[in-house]
Amino acid sequence: MEIVKMSEDTWRIEDEGVRFFLLAGTNKALLIDSGMQIHNAKEIAGQLVSLPVELLNTHGDRDHVGSNDEFESFYMHPAEASNYYNTQKKKGNFVPVENGDVIDLGGRRLEIISIPGHTPGSVAILDVDNRVLYGGDTVQDGTIFMFGVQREFHAYLHSLKKLEALSGQFDSIYPSHGTIPVKPDLIPKLHEAALKVLAGDIKAEDAEFHGMALKKYDAGCASFLCPGDEI
Repeated sequence: MEIVKMSEDTWRIEDEGVRFFLLAGTNKALLIDSGMQIHNAKEIAGQLVSLPVELLNTHGDRDHVGSNDEFESFYMHPAEASNYYNTQKKKGNFVPVENGDVIDLGGRRLEIISIPGHTPGSVAILDVDNRVLYGGDTVQDGTIFMFGVQREFHAYLHSLKKLEALSGQFDSIYPSHGTIPVKPDLIPKLHEAALKVLAGDIKAEDAEFHGMALKKYDAGCASFLCPGDEI
């Protein structure tokens, strides 16, 4: 684990290939995701800020919810409930957030943007005044998981177009994996790459994940890990 102070009120915590974030306002602080191997994210946050700490999950995959049990409740998009409770077998109570909702930390407004595709309830978080987008797994230059019954390429494409239309509102993107930061011009590159994957224009390589046979499509700007039979 590594804790990196990015500004006076923002930290990132690196946790074996996934990262999550702590954002502080004047009234409270917010964790964006809660880690994978780490199970004391709230305790860590309490060592960095002297404010009440809340939690928001960009989505419910297991590498983003490692410390959720520390919290009585957490913010999550309702469309993510099946992934969280049924697929990941996690527990706890979520407070629903929808597209356009704003969480005010006190002098720091965070706008929720619904971006289904990687998972049904994936969200990005726009740090409005700091012009930063927290993109979860959707916008990154690493490996994007697109296998499993709840992931869907067509929805992913629509979400990328939605983010591209909003790209004048942010200067940097902080992803959960890969390089940090990335620039907004990665979004149209990912859209073009996803179209090529769907069209069969990128040759697949055999891959596996926890014994599951998959296909990996290296698009240059990122790689997509997809089902082994067909997308």
